[in-house]
Amino acid sequence: MNPTRLQGAVVVITGASSGIGRAAAQAFCRHGARVVLAARDAEALQEAASECLALGGETLVVPTDVTQSDSVEALARAAAEFGGGRIDIWINNAGVGAVGAFDDTPVDAHERVIQTDLIGYLRGAHAVLPYFKQQSRGILINTLSVGSWLAQPYAVSYSAAKFGLVGFCRALRAELVSWHDIHVCEVYPAIVDTPGFRDGGNYTGRSLKPPPLMSDPQQVAEAMLSVALEPRRVVPVGPLATLMRLEHFAMPLFEPLYGLAVGAALRRAKRTPTSSGNLFHPALGQRRVDGGWRQRVHQTGWLVGGAVAVGALGLLLSAGRVACGKRRR
Repeated sequence: MNPTRLQGAVVVITGASSGIGRAAAQAFCRHGARVVLAARDAEALQEAASECLALGGETLVVPTDVTQSDSVEALARAAAEFGGGRIDIWINNAGVGAVGAFDDTPVDAHERVIQTDLIGYLRGAHAVLPYFKQQSRGILINTLSVGSWLAQPYAVSYSAAKFGLVGFCRALRAELVSWHDIHVCEVYPAIVDTPGFRDGGNYTGRSLKPPPLMSDPQQVAEAMLSVALEPRRVVPVGPLATLMRLEHFAMPLFEPLYGLAVGAALRRAKRTPTSSGNLFHPALGQRRVDGGWRQRVHQTGWLVGGAVAVGALGLLLSAGRVACGKRRR
């Protein structure tokens, strides 16, 4: 890899006001890219731009709502003007979530998740592809999730969006097969320490705390950098993401067991009022790269450990079935 190849590259990042997107903006600026920061929260984007400026980066702030096609089209036009007609890399990263039993979560909350986490990515790709084709090159990086491999109980619309993104990426990549220098890349973080756990919609009536085995958003940003330098189709971020992908393939019973575990954890959690969080407006809390969760210890930490143990058991059982089948033959 040659990081100098990013010098002067025009990079668009949606969801750049916090979390993974903000970390990615800083990472690309460190490598000399010219970064276009997009999100709903204009004030937070200005803060992120100031951080990038301190790193020596050149940025453009474009407040954008990815649930609105005209807003995303305006983002692409502004980015192209910023880049002298060129857009080199587009990172679809904006995302929201709604946690709660499917029928306890309002339909408009489910729709908002789909609009942001799935259709928002389609809007981004639709806006940037004409520029990629005009210049015969470009890299589209989509932030997926291990939720694209493992269904997330009590987050049904999130799972629908993330599973849908897999089909979107594969179909679009197949359609662009003759465009050898246009790449569609999928980055799969596991559980990342971002403000998203605090900011998302919560219809469970219980306090939500993420499990302890969390990744640093900077890890995901580094994965995006590596994909920008050497485009690859699928990039899991960290060993936990790889393990959870193996669990998905090795153990069909994982999902119902996971559902039972999450349900039990929610019933034991402290009661709290329901909230739509940042679904319909920018988050009200402080915007930052990390959520500060990794410094905390909490009671739901057994959940990931249990999931990993169940997955390991599934791998052993699968291996045992294969071995038994071979002996019978």
